[in-house]
Amino acid sequence: MTETHSISTALVLFSGGQDSATCLAWALDRFARVETIGFAYGQRHAVELDSRAKLIDGMKAIDPAWAAKIGDSHTLDIPTLSAISETALTRDVAIEMGADGLPNTFVPGRNLVFLTFAAALAYRRGITDIVGGMCETDYSGYPDCRDDTIKALNSALSLGMAKDFMLHTPLMWLDKAATWGLADQLGGEALTDLIREHSHTCYLGERGALHDWGYGCGKCPACELRAKGWREFRATAA
Repeated sequence: MTETHSISTALVLFSGGQDSATCLAWALDRFARVETIGFAYGQRHAVELDSRAKLIDGMKAIDPAWAAKIGDSHTLDIPTLSAISETALTRDVAIEMGADGLPNTFVPGRNLVFLTFAAALAYRRGITDIVGGMCETDYSGYPDCRDDTIKALNSALSLGMAKDFMLHTPLMWLDKAATWGLADQLGGEALTDLIREHSHTCYLGERGALHDWGYGCGKCPACELRAKGWREFRATAA
């Protein structure tokens, strides 16, 4: 049995993707109450935000204890992030590598902004535990997903708001196969099926065909990571 913070409330960054859905289940397994926050920032794959309600309803159905813990859902509109970004996540351009060695899907400052807004909301609601799906094991090289970045921001937010925030990143050292495995550990096949069918990861917002690993174009970096992780997870689970 995992450790339970019986009197604590957590705020989960919940985009509607595989990683954030797994983080939501992780938080529900540990905290007495869980609220969620998502961001509409002009992303091409804004369809991910539409996935959240089905994922939450599905998790409520999986475990009555989870249903009792799920609290308010928040969505913040921050269109300025898109306005100042020239990226493949905020513009209709081809996904490719940039001259700086990063894919042009990198939105500079995105996770820093997300976590800062989340902390500001958490401050007002008396929450100090914030959960995000950042990972530097199986990722596209985004510098704001690195453990050092999150630790530094944790210190800055705590100092800047005079609050002892704790930023939790349960996926930081997991590859995508292990992330599928964590979902299976938390909620069994019911949860992995829910995430496979109703979460959204594809950068292009493609929801046409259902693959064995979920919906998506199958060609963008997010789809490739998700599909590869699913195949590796299924191979070890067989």
